[in-house]
Amino acid sequence: MLACTIHAKEDLRIETAEMPAVGPGEVLVRLGAGGICGSDLHYYFEGRNGSFVIREPLIPGHEASGVVALVGAGVTRVKEGDKIAVSPSHACGRCDYCREGREQLCANMRFLGSASRFPHVQGMFQEYFVMAERQCYLVAGDVSLGEIAFAEPLAVALHAVHRAGDLLGKSVLITGAGTIGCLAVIAARLAGAAKITVSDILDRPLAQAREVGADRVIRADREADALASPQFDVAFEVSGSFAALKACVAAAKKGARIVQVGTLPHEPLPFVVNEIMVKELDFKGAFRWGIEFDWAVEYIASRRVDVKPLLSGQFQLADAVKAFELARDKTQSTKVQLIAA
Repeated sequence: MLACTIHAKEDLRIETAEMPAVGPGEVLVRLGAGGICGSDLHYYFEGRNGSFVIREPLIPGHEASGVVALVGAGVTRVKEGDKIAVSPSHACGRCDYCREGREQLCANMRFLGSASRFPHVQGMFQEYFVMAERQCYLVAGDVSLGEIAFAEPLAVALHAVHRAGDLLGKSVLITGAGTIGCLAVIAARLAGAAKITVSDILDRPLAQAREVGADRVIRADREADALASPQFDVAFEVSGSFAALKACVAAAKKGARIVQVGTLPHEPLPFVVNEIMVKELDFKGAFRWGIEFDWAVEYIASRRVDVKPLLSGQFQLADAVKAFELARDKTQSTKVQLIAA
């Protein structure tokens, strides 16, 4: 079978790998669609994602759907031929964080397609991969494999909104109109936000944000004054830009909440906390997701949300380099996916 492997910065190879064996309680999955995430782009173009540095060949990919090819002994949750969403999170279930219901902070987390630990945990940009039964979520009906693969990024957005607390009737700012930013628009609307404003420095992402429900969009590089005064109850920094975070602090009302979702550059950042103190802002982080993955699968499967406008293209694994190049170009794409041949 084929596997997409990153060996170092800008060194991505399509390699032949052995078919994995299936053990008891495990499921052999054939890749349906796998979304290229910002972290995948960091691994390919920079050789690292924040503090997670590639130290051995890494198969990326943690946003995926698939079709069950074979089930191991004792598996009852899915059967051969089923369409599934695949959770990339394999928490231990035993540490203090897991026991408190915060599995995304698991002390022993094995997260697919990640260099957060060594040996690295290999991801799903390969034709076949083996998953634990509990990581496979059955999806019935006519929902496409491409749509199902949005479950993971939608879960990220849902978790960020969950971390923000009550949004009913609130004014919301989202900085960054990529996939997560647009999904945050959808998630904030589900949570009852009254008015959603999205900022970015490119026209195409802002048009996508409009399409999925943003009430107002701002070209941050041309309309700096639009975010200079306090006006929002809740702000989500999704772009991973320090300038955007400063804009969130400036545009937040007194007593507002700011949720950091995007990964900022891995370097010391000058950050004046006086405004956070004086305005009594609540500043929170949102990392991955927990139960929100279940919610995301249900929302997509029931068509409570429509993710189709965000899908810009699909490429076979053999064309992964082209796919990564397109995924990096935000003037041309939002979400690009890899599929099996």
